[in-house]
Amino acid sequence: MAPRLEFSNFWAKDTTKGTPVVVTMENPNFSVVEIDGPDAAFRPVDKSRGKNAKQVTWVLLLKAHRAVSCISWLATIFWALLGTIKKRLIYREGVAMESGKLGKQKLLFTVIRVFLVTSLAILAFEVVAYFKGWHYFRNPSLHIPGTSDIQSLLHMVYVAWLTFRADYIAPAIQALSKFCVVLFLIQSIDRMILSFGCLWIKFKKIKPRIDWDSLKSDDVEKFGYEYPMVLIQIPMCNEKEVYEQSISAVCQIDWPKERLLIQVLDDSDDESIQWLIKTEVANWSQRGINIIYRHRVVRTGYKAGNLKSAMSCDYVKDYEFVAIFDADFQPNPDFLKQTVPHFKDNPELGLVQARWAFVNKDENLLTRLQNVNLCFHFEVEQQVNGVFLNFFGFNGTAGVWRIKALEESGGWLERTTVEDMDIAVRAHLNGWKFIYLNDVKVLCEVPESYEAYRKQQHRWHSGPMQLFRLCLPAIITSKITAWKKANLILLFFLLRKLILPFYSFTLFCIILPLTMFVPEAELPAWVICYVPVFMSFLNILPSPKSFPFIVPYLLFENTMSVTKFNAMVSGLFQLGSSYEWVITKKTGRSSESDLLAAAERESKMVNQLQVHRGASESELTELNRIMEQKEVAPKPIKKANKIYRKELALAFLLLTASLRSLLSAQGVHFYFLLFQGVTFLLVGLDLIGEQMS
Repeated sequence: MAPRLEFSNFWAKDTTKGTPVVVTMENPNFSVVEIDGPDAAFRPVDKSRGKNAKQVTWVLLLKAHRAVSCISWLATIFWALLGTIKKRLIYREGVAMESGKLGKQKLLFTVIRVFLVTSLAILAFEVVAYFKGWHYFRNPSLHIPGTSDIQSLLHMVYVAWLTFRADYIAPAIQALSKFCVVLFLIQSIDRMILSFGCLWIKFKKIKPRIDWDSLKSDDVEKFGYEYPMVLIQIPMCNEKEVYEQSISAVCQIDWPKERLLIQVLDDSDDESIQWLIKTEVANWSQRGINIIYRHRVVRTGYKAGNLKSAMSCDYVKDYEFVAIFDADFQPNPDFLKQTVPHFKDNPELGLVQARWAFVNKDENLLTRLQNVNLCFHFEVEQQVNGVFLNFFGFNGTAGVWRIKALEESGGWLERTTVEDMDIAVRAHLNGWKFIYLNDVKVLCEVPESYEAYRKQQHRWHSGPMQLFRLCLPAIITSKITAWKKANLILLFFLLRKLILPFYSFTLFCIILPLTMFVPEAELPAWVICYVPVFMSFLNILPSPKSFPFIVPYLLFENTMSVTKFNAMVSGLFQLGSSYEWVITKKTGRSSESDLLAAAERESKMVNQLQVHRGASESELTELNRIMEQKEVAPKPIKKANKIYRKELALAFLLLTASLRSLLSAQGVHFYFLLFQGVTFLLVGLDLIGEQMS
């Protein structure tokens, strides 16, 4: 570090003594630099000094090379996109149209297609008017020429269109856009309040705690109370990829074996998968684990029917709590010791919910975007509602229920596809409280393909609307406080389940492109850009590593609004496939520690036939056949990509609107519509997910 100037001056005044000595050297091989002051030697050297023309040329060439590389990279991506469009959209190579029922399901696609055709016709008309010099759309006051200024028949038609647009179309779009903007702001305020609530929880370090001192006792009489009887249920259906790791993880939970029972509830209709699951259950049973296998012949009621059938067993009355894990969930060995103690000395507690963690969150772009949404859901929504309201929607898995709370709330019902939210609402109406543990995480998977994610989101958004129709009378007539009723109806159902997909689809996918053709109803830039970006910023806060994906996240959420809006309408009015249950496709991915544990178990595993030594000869033959099929697995067949018509139609609608925005020189609108249209195009061609890893 350079010496301070004041200290150097002071030292020079006090220590300068003696006679100066001049030293000369012959043939010096160094240069002499004149120093004017004590800090002169430490001043930065001008880097540009001494550069010759050759060095400048090389610097310019390097910068030009970088620019050309960037342009060529963009050109390559654009050319690949055009090639994919040609291959999938024109020649239909290796693609299949999206599966869906005819009839009412096509209504939304028909409406979007009508808007698209109308926008193309208006765009062509506007382009002709632009080259004719009729730039009336650039005038904010929309000056419409009089009769004396009419130049031709086409000009007269164009003026008539301007008059009709200003008098009839613009007021309707303005009214709808204002309504959607108000809903958008209300939902944004709700997100901000939740975010501030999460910050307050972190600042005050508020979280449910266990009184470990009261649990530590050597008294034998209290042993049964400290380790209550716990039932674990693993519902599954044709879960060939994940059944083994889920059963293995649950069987390794640290809890007294005599006070734990594991039910494997298999609804598989494939006999080979049934035998594989039976074999896995038998293996763990031979190791001393209290585990049983249950299979329903008639699969009614989907997951709710499966759980309801299991709870009807006579031995269930001996158990106090039940933990539920879906087939792809892998709890840690200390899961029960982290959750069950919260029920002690808390008789009003009905549910303890743990957080999900994802083994494949970095698999591709789609999984990263899902991770943003789910992190906000667990970190903010579930945690804030759990701390301040003692109520939230049960996530269907990774939770522990008090069996008494399930029974008093009516048990599992088969009336909707969201049986987890159904039982949570009914338990809340009966006065039971919930606890959410953000620190207790259970590993699971998120869908890696757009098709699987789309079907999952359809079920998650159509089911709540079904439930809202069925539960509304019970909520109104319940004995809970008016504040809790308002929270259930206005916030839990209407704002977060109905209004969110409605305004997102209507505002950004319909109104915004229409306003490009009706400038009188133009949306302000803060609605299109600033507020959505700020809301996306809040959503990404719980997962800070996802900040580079803030723009793709915003665009993709608007794209998913089509599926969510369609599901919301079908569930609210019971249209189309509102009661259709599609099992989310799993890949069976595990964490590194799980893979090491699995390899160790395989090395110690006994012969499969010895486990079934008491079986009949036909069963042994069937088991041998199944094991041979498992060892020699066929090569996976590459799945054909889907073509999603609604997303493609909206892509062309938004791209058409972006071209129209060029005529009126609207920069923010143009870029937003362009990028949003490209996102719809990528999703419509099934280019997001497994193919974009």
